[in-house]
Amino acid sequence: MAKNWREVRRTLSPEREARIEARVKAELARLPLAEVRKARALTQTRLAEILRVNQAAISKMEQRTDMYLSTLRSYIEAMGGSLEVRAVFPEAEMLLEHIGSEGKSIASAGVMRAAKRASHRNAKPA
Repeated sequence: MAKNWREVRRTLSPEREARIEARVKAELARLPLAEVRKARALTQTRLAEILRVNQAAISKMEQRTDMYLSTLRSYIEAMGGSLEVRAVFPEAEMLLEHIGSEGKSIASAGVMRAAKRASHRNAKPA
């Protein structure tokens, strides 16, 4: 006999329930652009109006696997969000500010160069 999900969930431990919730959140965080738009209850037509482009441009954008960060930033901001770009290294994670925006940040480039120098200093000889 089939059980409904609510019955199954009642038998799960709090730890298991927490693991399931974490997996669901992780999967939601990996949505393709079209799914993000749908989750925000926006149509391609409405998003196109906000961005002042045609609906076909939104469709093409959602199918791309590579685009300018400024284009992605505009898309996300049109839905009410903000885009953050992070560099993730084994020893640290850094927020790259102003990447893909109108004003390029020299400070961000300097931070990355400093991080690169630090990683070379910490690298063990082969």
